[in-house]
Amino acid sequence: MPLKQDISDASLVELMSTKISTVSRKPQTLSDTPAAVFVISQEDIRRASANSIPELLRMAPGLSVARIDANKWSVTSRGYSGRFADDLLVMIDGRTVYSPLFAGTFWETLDLPLEDIERIEVIRGPGGTIWGANAANGAIHIITKHARTTQGNLITSGGGSEERGFATLRHGGKIGESFFYRFFTKGFTRDNSFSPSGANDS
Repeated sequence: MPLKQDISDASLVELMSTKISTVSRKPQTLSDTPAAVFVISQEDIRRASANSIPELLRMAPGLSVARIDANKWSVTSRGYSGRFADDLLVMIDGRTVYSPLFAGTFWETLDLPLEDIERIEVIRGPGGTIWGANAANGAIHIITKHARTTQGNLITSGGGSEERGFATLRHGGKIGESFFYRFFTKGFTRDNSFSPSGANDS
């Protein structure tokens, strides 16, 4: 069965019947998955107060997520934390997004609109090694919504003490009866980082 929009009322049987596609590269039920898998659904994303994908991953047990500065992150599994940590494969719709420079991920470049994410499948440990050596410590698969389900315009904005201001503009449309598309732009203004002495960095 497809993942329900609100899983808080789902029965144990329904939860175990949730389809997972990352572990064996084909859809299978959660109960048949030979790996430790955690799914962040669109409902979880909507209820979270997150503004980025790394912030969402803090919900997944077994992941170490640390913010280095205003736009740099460290996301690791099974230890070995650091901005340039590797062995944790990250994919968007089945395509790897690691940097060939160090086989890790520059998380600040994965700035998708959170409203366009259908779910995030997180595999902890070697259960994702079917994807190769980069998945030795796990795999994160970000699955986005189909463009046909995101038609029209979307505008989101907000602000606060740290995230001074942020906005997302997204437009979805179609050409003919079978070609669907969407494009987006995002912008933000963040608070200055502070040096250990407490003085604002220039």
